[in-house]
Amino acid sequence: MLLRFAYNVLLCLALPAVWVRLFVRARREPAYAERREERFGRVPADVGRDVVWFHTVSAGETIGAAPVIRALKSRLPDARFLVTTMTPAGSAQVIERLGDIVDHCYAPYDFPWAVRRFVRRVRPRALFLMETELWPNLIAATHVSGASVSLINARLSERSARGYRRVGPLTRWVLAQVDQIICQYQDTAGRFEALGAAPERLSVTGSVKFDLALPDDLDVGVERLREAWLGDRRAWIAGSTHPGEDETVLDAHRALTERFPGLLLILAPRHPARADRLAMLARERGLHPAMLSAGPGGRDGRTPDVLVADAMGRLIYLYGVADLAFLGGSLVPVGGHNPIEAAVHGIPLVMGPHRFNWTEVVRRFSDVQCLHHASRTRLATIVGDLLADDARRRSEGRRARSVVEENQGVTGELEARMLSALKRSERTP
Repeated sequence: MLLRFAYNVLLCLALPAVWVRLFVRARREPAYAERREERFGRVPADVGRDVVWFHTVSAGETIGAAPVIRALKSRLPDARFLVTTMTPAGSAQVIERLGDIVDHCYAPYDFPWAVRRFVRRVRPRALFLMETELWPNLIAATHVSGASVSLINARLSERSARGYRRVGPLTRWVLAQVDQIICQYQDTAGRFEALGAAPERLSVTGSVKFDLALPDDLDVGVERLREAWLGDRRAWIAGSTHPGEDETVLDAHRALTERFPGLLLILAPRHPARADRLAMLARERGLHPAMLSAGPGGRDGRTPDVLVADAMGRLIYLYGVADLAFLGGSLVPVGGHNPIEAAVHGIPLVMGPHRFNWTEVVRRFSDVQCLHHASRTRLATIVGDLLADDARRRSEGRRARSVVEENQGVTGELEARMLSALKRSERTP
């Protein structure tokens, strides 16, 4: 196929740029300097063979997949499980949540030689791709090896679908090698069918992210954070923010402190390596920042206006100490981040106009009027109105938690479908 040939040619030409990008990222996030050889198909010696392979990309996908992986592992205790990611954040979540039951390494970049080396080494029995990871060479090599390939908890926005339509023949060729696509909602199933997926390979279950696996020490961790940083103060949180929206959040907070003296903003960037930059932005606005990692004892004696989350893995705890949550990636065209992690704590939700990654999930919260849609100019007003009305805030928080509870239970259906895929695989014992 001409498009596949062109794709591989472009990949090979991009190899020097890939190395440069790794080095540049490593300057900002040192973890990118580690284990580089894994990204080119070299598998650590302690990773097993004949594995049930899950690919989860980054932290959010790993957190969502963890309950499914644990459920399937309990049904197949003798099977070897491998979870791959692409980011250090995802790697950290695998180690924290699944390190006792799975092998782990980075997935190879989609260079044909790297993928073939990887697949020959791990000999997957089945590959489960979390959400939407349509890497042509990875899927092709796995399919040729005889393993089944499944997309699970799949979501596909209209924006992403337009991109795949631009390379329609390549997309159809890739989808023909996917044995099943288990979609979150019907809109995603319709888009995959329009791209060429066979209808009989499509199913809809809902989002497994509602089956959130909460840390065992969640209540204790939240209470420690509350005692350390809040006392009798109030707080709102901006979670998983991106460049281009931090300034808006900080401007809103500066305005809110005039109305609510002592109010704390918990600012949790999507990439903690940006923490120093956010502290600088806060100081430019006359706000006093503190770093979460330093702990209260590391403060200079002044009460912080902004608490910057400069470490991974703390967001689920930080949502628990806030009175309401703004979900980042929604004031810029990223598509928004997971509202479920905040809603489980029973607090109102606020998002900007860019919510295309979570359209159906957002609709469920919007329908019961516990998720507010904010523009840049309206963010401070919406947050302020919620902070000023305790009864309304508590009522919306209860509705947000109810949405989570009412949409749980997807894990069991996914487990059954994955067991079926394993039985169809040529290497299933």
